[in-house]
Amino acid sequence: MYEFENLPDRRKSASSKWMVPEGVLPMWVADMDFPAAPQIIRAIRERLDHGVFGYDEVPDEWYDAYINWWDKRHGLKLNKEGLIFCTGVIPAVSSAVRKLTTPGEKILIQTPVYNIFFNSTVNNGCTALQSPLCFDGEAYSMDFDRLERDMSDPQVSLMILCNPQNPGGRIWKKEELAEVGRLAKKYSVIVFSDEIHCDIVRPGTEYVPFLSVSDECREVGIAAMAPTKAFNIAGLHTAAVYSENKTLRHKMWRALNTDEVAEPNSFACVAAIAAFNEGADWLDEMCAYVFENRRIAEEYIAANIPQIKAVHSDATYLLWLKMPRSGLQGDLKDKTGLYLSDGAVYGAGGEEFLRMNLGCSRQTLKDGLKRLSEYFNANKKA
Repeated sequence: MYEFENLPDRRKSASSKWMVPEGVLPMWVADMDFPAAPQIIRAIRERLDHGVFGYDEVPDEWYDAYINWWDKRHGLKLNKEGLIFCTGVIPAVSSAVRKLTTPGEKILIQTPVYNIFFNSTVNNGCTALQSPLCFDGEAYSMDFDRLERDMSDPQVSLMILCNPQNPGGRIWKKEELAEVGRLAKKYSVIVFSDEIHCDIVRPGTEYVPFLSVSDECREVGIAAMAPTKAFNIAGLHTAAVYSENKTLRHKMWRALNTDEVAEPNSFACVAAIAAFNEGADWLDEMCAYVFENRRIAEEYIAANIPQIKAVHSDATYLLWLKMPRSGLQGDLKDKTGLYLSDGAVYGAGGEEFLRMNLGCSRQTLKDGLKRLSEYFNANKKA
């Protein structure tokens, strides 16, 4: 058994999440409060004890760790030639935008979605073409008629896909991803699939890698993958880009090297190798704990806060909450100290939502739910 209850105090660790005033409970940014798996900590400590931290190359063990993990865990057979180290998924997204598009073009983004996709787009001179998902009150689905209209725009050269979807937590089905690939091939659109949340799934559930679905997906697709979300090591800056299309792979290799985000620090590869080779049991226990948190939160909200709706999902440690109206985040934080992410930042369709991070101890979760309940009980018309 691993420890997910008695957790370190992060307020004194320069944590972005916890750099808040006393009395504020941060359940917003997507990092967990759990220490990394002991196997990862041990591997880092051994590297630290070596004492020399010069320039590092990417070792063969790093490639093997990715290849074995995706084969055994997700049924996707990677090859060494297709894997490229990078310092993070978002650096890779931004590099892809710079290399695979020209300023003024449109990048298709299915909203609501991770807000930094917009930054990577706009900061590099492109326009975000928001292609909203459908929400039926229970779950999200793709609007393929809308998606085809948007992809057919000759100014659209790149689509950023979120698989699994953040913030809604939807695991896309094989048939859905296949249709994305078909349309992208038809309209000559490159698909960059962000799969950073892929290992955080409900026990007994599996995600579908975009590149596993069809020849068309493999022809148009680039995937970004990392151990950082699942194993809570985002600060170590370790990720990978993968493509089986030789042209796209070469362009991404060139882009990442041009942007100087293709070289590891002394702990980046060590941590990834330990995570994938030795961390499976820790990950399984973490997912079980987080999805029990999700069950507790969903049942509590249904019983005590009928004004809001917790969107049920099978992926991520993020709970997507449908509010009775938009603009509640600031008032909620001011009155209760509960700091959630405002759904409006995730684009069209997110305006009446808040996002809650469930990657925390049960004590923190119950505190957050209590504050949420107190807010709505005190504001019956909210």
